[in-house]
Amino acid sequence: MFLSVIVPCYNEEGVLDKLYSVLSSEIEKDSNFSRYEIILVDDGSKDNTLNEIKGLKKLDDRIEYISFARNFGKEAAIFAGLKKSKGELVVLMDADLQHPPELIHQMADLIINQNYDSVGTIRKDREGESKIRGFLSTQFYKVINSLSETTIKKNATDYRMMNRKFVNSVLELSEYNRFTKGIFSWVGYNCTDIEYNNVDRVCGDSKWNYIKLFKYSIEGIVAFSTTPLILSSFLGFIMFFLSAIVMLVFVFKYIFFGEVVKGFPTVICSIFLLGGIQLLSIGVLGQYLSKMYLEVKNRPIYLTKEESESVSDVVTKG
Repeated sequence: MFLSVIVPCYNEEGVLDKLYSVLSSEIEKDSNFSRYEIILVDDGSKDNTLNEIKGLKKLDDRIEYISFARNFGKEAAIFAGLKKSKGELVVLMDADLQHPPELIHQMADLIINQNYDSVGTIRKDREGESKIRGFLSTQFYKVINSLSETTIKKNATDYRMMNRKFVNSVLELSEYNRFTKGIFSWVGYNCTDIEYNNVDRVCGDSKWNYIKLFKYSIEGIVAFSTTPLILSSFLGFIMFFLSAIVMLVFVFKYIFFGEVVKGFPTVICSIFLLGGIQLLSIGVLGQYLSKMYLEVKNRPIYLTKEESESVSDVVTKG
């Protein structure tokens, strides 16, 4: 079978040689693959990543690459790689080797021999990460699964193998604001997962800081759930209902008992409370409007600065 391996790269110059060596060695071991290509997607790297990729291309024609005009993000890199891939089976993995290449054999066996369309991976633990990051990640999965009809498994990663039918379905979803983990779950098909122990990066640090992770979380929630809009409307109704009851109580006391409600601080607190709820609701609405605004612009998901001419369809393994 023809295997395509897609690897998004952003400032990964220090790991590419190791990645190529380990990955190609693992693929060569598997008799299921008569041909393969490794697609390296340079996501506007600021270091020497592109030149390193070109160097690998000179050594092995099975290396393909795409280089973006600027940094468009990992989601765009994944989409570009899927579009360029030609394999009957397609693997998506990170460049830092935290996704163990040896799992490719197990994933291929599940698709070829057990008729799965996609095999994802789930980390058994988050060893090597800070407790804060692990806690926030766990809470994210709880929140998005409670708000969305699309279920994303806890500790699911982007590392997976897909058959061509599954890949083509993913490519049909060409929205600008992409949340690939949700898309993989949304398209359905016959899917399964395998677990693995977390592995340290070969070199360098994670490109995902807390701000980027927060933005990514918001993207996921907004992309696959309208529940925040419903909740903000419900909260507004509850506040209106409670305010109406309190107002009626005040009027009742004034008419029948002549009591004038005192408490300037209470009024101020009420104003701040209602103002905060209004701003929160406007913010939620703004998130959805901003996504709609970007979608209707119909801008491309990414811009290509340069890419290799694919010759992998005529180069066989070995």
